Amino acid sequence: MKTSRLRALAALLLGLLFIGPLIFMALGSLRPPGLPPPSGFEFLPESPTFGNFEIASRFVPIARQVLNSSLVVAFAVPLSVLVASLTGFAIVHRADRFSRILLAVVLVTWLIPTSLLWVPRFIIFKYVGLTDSLAPLIAPSLLATSPFYVLLFALAYRRIDPAVFEAARLDGWSEFSIWRLIAWPLARATALAVAVLAFVVHWSNFADPLIYLSDTDLFTLPLGLRSLQTLEPANFPILLAAACIASVPPIVAFFLAQKALFAKTLDVR
Repeated sequence: MKTSRLRALAALLLGLLFIGPLIFMALGSLRPPGLPPPSGFEFLPESPTFGNFEIASRFVPIARQVLNSSLVVAFAVPLSVLVASLTGFAIVHRADRFSRILLAVVLVTWLIPTSLLWVPRFIIFKYVGLTDSLAPLIAPSLLATSPFYVLLFALAYRRIDPAVFEAARLDGWSEFSIWRLIAWPLARATALAVAVLAFVVHWSNFADPLIYLSDTDLFTLPLGLRSLQTLEPANFPILLAAACIASVPPIVAFFLAQKALFAKTLDVR
């Protein structure tokens, strides 16, 4: 009983550690425009106002930027999940040289810093005429966005009883049918976890839009926050109001997926 209480207390303190900045951001967005951040703890501003959200939208087209970011995640997240799932399945269920080479490629790719790929990627997209479009922001999803997602699916498929797949092969099922009808349904929790992770990565991506986009009409929300900071570098309430808008979709995505994510965690344990 004492151990369980200590764990609950530790979980509460850890939760407060992560939720503290969000509370500070939400309360700071309610301060009157032009005021600096509070010098100490402030539960609620003296004259709270929601006008900072409207003011922020006047400086930068937040609605358009939210739409651009939404278009990116709408294409990138499903592609990331699909490619990672198929690649993970191929690594686990192809007992030949191809699977070993594929696993080696995934691991080596994981070790390469992303910053080393910025210049060659830009040259390639510039050569094919895809800069100043949302295509370069979606393109990484064609490679599963991150090798980590591939390994998550590979671990999930490895935990499934191999006899299930062997029985399907003896019945004449193709590998794609086995993945679609057996492996994929049994790894839905992993798919949901990967979808949430990919959503956060693409939604908060700042470097790629900064590299590939110069048309302000195509700016995503992270670039919009940067533009707002440049226009109003000292107006913290307006900046925090825009940051609140940018934080809502990932928070909603996590809470919608938390049941499956926690179930996956308990299952792994």
